[in-house]
Amino acid sequence: MNFSEVFRHTNQLCRVSPDGKCLATCVQYRLVVRNINTLQILHLYTCLDQIAHVEWSSDSQFILCAMYKRGLVQVWSLEQPDWHCKIDEGSAGLVSSRWSPDGRHVLNTTEFHLRVTVWSLCSKSVSYIKYPKACQKGLDFSRDGRYMALAERRDCKDHISVFVCEDWQLLRHFETDTQDLSGVEWSPNGCVLAVWDSCLEYKVLLYSLDGRLLSTYSAYGWSLGIKSIAWSPSSQFLAIGSYDEKVRILNHITWKKLTEFEHPVSISDSRAVVYREMERRAVAGSDDLSIHHQIPAGTSLFSTQSKYEICELPIYVPIVKPDPDRANPKIGVSTMAFSSDSRYLATKNDNMPNNVWVWDMQRLCLLAVLEQRAPVRCFQWDPRRPRLALCTGSTKVFLWSPGGCLSVQVPAEGKGCMWHHWWGVRTAPGDTKISKISV
Repeated sequence: MNFSEVFRHTNQLCRVSPDGKCLATCVQYRLVVRNINTLQILHLYTCLDQIAHVEWSSDSQFILCAMYKRGLVQVWSLEQPDWHCKIDEGSAGLVSSRWSPDGRHVLNTTEFHLRVTVWSLCSKSVSYIKYPKACQKGLDFSRDGRYMALAERRDCKDHISVFVCEDWQLLRHFETDTQDLSGVEWSPNGCVLAVWDSCLEYKVLLYSLDGRLLSTYSAYGWSLGIKSIAWSPSSQFLAIGSYDEKVRILNHITWKKLTEFEHPVSISDSRAVVYREMERRAVAGSDDLSIHHQIPAGTSLFSTQSKYEICELPIYVPIVKPDPDRANPKIGVSTMAFSSDSRYLATKNDNMPNNVWVWDMQRLCLLAVLEQRAPVRCFQWDPRRPRLALCTGSTKVFLWSPGGCLSVQVPAEGKGCMWHHWWGVRTAPGDTKISKISV
């Protein structure tokens, strides 16, 4: 593998443009845009304060920089570097900012979720949407960019409003049968809207575009319920991760449970392969310790190398017991992701933080378990083929594919990873660095 030089960035703000041609990184209040192939700087922009959020427009022509403390958003143009736009929410404040699917409108959510403001870059018009609910994921766009679903709270009841993104007109408005709605998410084909309740009540509601209730699913009651939800790219499966350490799969025909995946302490299924990360420290010879020996900068004589070994079954998975006196207990399935072909599902159970579980969606069984030496911080699928990359905060990035596992030494500690035609590795919080790796 080939590594680029290391680039500085802050707050893990690094984004690849949707067309794959540019890389944007933020260093304090500066925005740096580079050519993705040569990594040469194309544009350098200076914002009015430290950047808290950065996002490309869908056509890669504009880039948005949000400064939440100042209640400001600045928009820059790549085609016209002298053009710029400043949006000031004033005393209303700002808690989030994002692009509309057409890349010509900016949606700002004010403090205390008083309203969502829609700013048009073309006509300079402003639209206001009242009563947005403060929840985990209260706003979502359909994959084709035609519709927006917004969770609302009116008269102490939860509602959903569906807007047409072309003119921001209200298409449907309906009440949901939830106690405290936690999130909404469109299926990839845009035909079904999933709505789920807070963790205090296990309930998933599935609505059609016209607001009809298609199905309701509840696995159990009187206990902590849903922690995460993920649609398969094919829209055939809806995965529901729960606090009871199980993943339940709903099918798109009847919306009934197809199967459920457990995360057992003891793995004995002969169909599963368990990969364990093993480390060994490199031994320096007498020649290496000579004062005349030139040691490359940034390397260590005693650096560790790691590889995977296949474990014999049965094997016991280490567990971290959650603290019952603290809020948001570290238990249950918090992270799930389907591969691009919907063939595999990767999950992480919070009280087994060092493990990533890979499930086969054709055979509906456990396929592989990756046991790391440190807690897994991030994992993400290759957008083109079934290949999973994960980071643990070490100077290594790990890859899994149906053919096996691989450990890769990288120039910096990895806090997160993202795929393009390459993948980049982010390092520890604060003033951090990113490197490009060709694969």
